[in-house]
Amino acid sequence: MKSVTIIGAGLAGSEAAWQLAERGVAVRLMEMRPHVTTPAHETAHFAELVCSNSLGSDLESTAGGLLKRELELLNSLIIQTAKKSRVPAGGALAVDRGLFSEAVTRAVMEHPNVELVREECTEIPDGVVIIASGPLTSSALTSALQDLTGSKNLYFFDAAAPIVLGESIRYDEGFWAARYDKGTADYFNCPLTKEEYKEFVQALIKAEEAPLHEGDLGEDDLTVFEGCMPIEVMAKRGEDALRYGPFRPVGLIGPDGRRPYAVLQLRLENTEASLLNLVGCQTRLKWGEQKRVFQMIPALRDAEFVRYGVMHRNTFINAPRVLNASFQVQDDNRLFVAGQITGVEGYVESAASGLLAGINAARFVHGQEPLVLPRETMLGSLAHYIASADPTHFQPMNANFGILPTLDPPVRGKQERKLAYSQRALQTLRSFLSDL
Repeated sequence: MKSVTIIGAGLAGSEAAWQLAERGVAVRLMEMRPHVTTPAHETAHFAELVCSNSLGSDLESTAGGLLKRELELLNSLIIQTAKKSRVPAGGALAVDRGLFSEAVTRAVMEHPNVELVREECTEIPDGVVIIASGPLTSSALTSALQDLTGSKNLYFFDAAAPIVLGESIRYDEGFWAARYDKGTADYFNCPLTKEEYKEFVQALIKAEEAPLHEGDLGEDDLTVFEGCMPIEVMAKRGEDALRYGPFRPVGLIGPDGRRPYAVLQLRLENTEASLLNLVGCQTRLKWGEQKRVFQMIPALRDAEFVRYGVMHRNTFINAPRVLNASFQVQDDNRLFVAGQITGVEGYVESAASGLLAGINAARFVHGQEPLVLPRETMLGSLAHYIASADPTHFQPMNANFGILPTLDPPVRGKQERKLAYSQRALQTLRSFLSDL
């Protein structure tokens, strides 16, 4: 029987192991816990949820709910187990964390095609391998990953600005332009008057920051970044600090022929302009505070945030430089990478990447072409984003409707549009699977 080695038994590794084993592939699953511990894990069980017990919304009208429906169609162990261990939580899929991880561990370990090796993996093994070691990868394996990917393509800090849905921006409150008309006007500029700017700065200074957790970035860590100071810290240095920093208006002339008092620039995250990044707005503010404060900017009054700004420790690779949409390493197709280390963000997204990596590793050992899901599906678009985003500005991404191809014809109404995205995705996936 052909075999595959999996490094890590978190959500991604457990899902990958199950998908491989179910396809008749022998799995050698390596998990360092409990012999080598991490700052976040408490047990030696697989798929341990280290923070919340919630796997996010289960509603089909949400991006997370759609991803769960797709994983159900793809026979995901993680979603099946979560449904059996769920606890009441309204529209969210919340689980009894202990029962959930115990059930995943039992299902994987009892599979006749899985061999568990309880030891730390310090180098990448020979043969077909799935690296699913997570954001808390051990130092020895981290060194091996640096050798594999190139040290410049492995990051240890996630210092990211918020991302908003393009269709939620008030384009009549701003203008497209590049500074000094250089380039092709790739930035959407959100101008502020003097009064609007002052109110924004005061709100930013007074906004509540998220509490620091063990392993998160401290003030001293920020010295390792160039230009990655939290925007709220910068604002406290003086009223005009932002106007001489990320909100500087120099080189920008509005439609009225005058230079604005201050400008927030939005950078395209994809060629469809469905996602835009708030340039220079790395922040530690609580998510609700981010929405409240940034929506004070006229062009963002209706903004829908698909990812909030974060500043914390997180090991991940520059996936567009390293991976294909099959989660295979571009320069060595016997190697696959899955989980948060790929740049997917969220519990379910990690499991989803493990599922696709597991399926494709099985196809690889059986001499089949890799499975690349249609972009109309949430998992297909997430894999596409990971593999093809701008590598110079790459940051982790969760499931959201902004990464999907736009609807043709367009659908009016926010809820109706989201349901239409979900219905198209599920219909496309069912058709795709029936044709395999």
